[in-house]
Amino acid sequence: MTSALIHPAPSRAESDLTIHDAVHPLSAASADPLAALLTSALPALARRLDETAVARDQAGGHALAERELIRASGLLSLTVPRALGGFGGGAPELFHTVRVLARVDSSLAHVLGFHHLQLFGVSLYGGPAALEHGSRHLRETAEQRLFWGNALNPADTRLRATAVAGGWRLDGVKSFCSGALGSDRLTVSATTEDGGFLIGVVPTRRQGVAVAQDWDAFGQRQTDSGTVTFDAVSLDHDELLQVPGQAPTPRATLRSQIAQLVMAHLYLGLAEGAFEQGCRYTTTQTRPWSASGVDRAVDDPLVQHRYGDLWLPVRAAQSVAADAVRALDAALGRGEALTAQERGEVAVAGAEAKVLAHRAALAVGSQVFELTGARSTSARFGLDRFWRNARVHTLHDPVDYKIRDVGRYRLDGRIPEPTAYS
Repeated sequence: MTSALIHPAPSRAESDLTIHDAVHPLSAASADPLAALLTSALPALARRLDETAVARDQAGGHALAERELIRASGLLSLTVPRALGGFGGGAPELFHTVRVLARVDSSLAHVLGFHHLQLFGVSLYGGPAALEHGSRHLRETAEQRLFWGNALNPADTRLRATAVAGGWRLDGVKSFCSGALGSDRLTVSATTEDGGFLIGVVPTRRQGVAVAQDWDAFGQRQTDSGTVTFDAVSLDHDELLQVPGQAPTPRATLRSQIAQLVMAHLYLGLAEGAFEQGCRYTTTQTRPWSASGVDRAVDDPLVQHRYGDLWLPVRAAQSVAADAVRALDAALGRGEALTAQERGEVAVAGAEAKVLAHRAALAVGSQVFELTGARSTSARFGLDRFWRNARVHTLHDPVDYKIRDVGRYRLDGRIPEPTAYS
């Protein structure tokens, strides 16, 4: 791999940044660029994000400098095939990256995870933007270090597509558009006048596209998940990822499973990060309770018991998530030969992983305060961000329906119906 490929030209001026070498310490001599990206650039990026994570979480807003750190790191090309200028990583490498970053900054882990979700969509869908132009989209992403955002929210049907000569006109709004602010490309879904549904690719700076910075949730504050307005925005036919009336194949519906496992690993990273920070605080700052009879909080058998009890759901979530990743990766490897039954079994495995990671993130993020003590609630420590971020993001789609899917499958073998959430 050449130096030019590892350090592609930036898509915008970076004269005010001195971060490139700090977060992207790869060289042309790297025997395995993907391994170097994951073992060198990724940990370096996580350390840089950790330095400002507490302050940025409290401030909210758009993390422009930190998104440029991600851009400079090379991780935007993680899942782009090597033949198209990327690092050739797959789903396992993506989920590992999301989990590592979520331990310190779940907002930007979300943004990066959803960037790659859009790239997987380019590879999975069957429209002209995928079949005829997918390689171009992925190559441009690697060459120009493009950031992709999401305006596909299927629960928001206010964006309408009207047929015009050569394509479509988009009018309306989309909410919960993760990563849209500061992006270069958007994946967009819209309903048609006859009740159909399409998915396409739109440059974020195209005339008529307006991204609002109106995301104000109490968690995941820097996911840039605001509202995007489309005012007579043109969408050419060859920019369609899914053509209206086109029935998606089982392989195409794996996109929702990639999304669900991005979330599961986001929650898993939050649980691991909260647990690690809690242990560190208890070891270095928590005072032993007067009735414990010990000189250090870590020697209190009740504290030891509670940390053991908190670790077990994390460990269970780790193990089940690993099984789900293997199932999804195998399904992706099947290509168009993937059957509906095989796809359904992947969805069950993903549901199991997401439920356990959901529970672990909320439990550890909340209960860790019972072990760190009252002083740990000071804003300067930012320990509350783990629970807040988990609480907001785990509301993405109802976890009870995941549990229902698992129970129904175990009772009578029924697989989940393919939807944007299952």
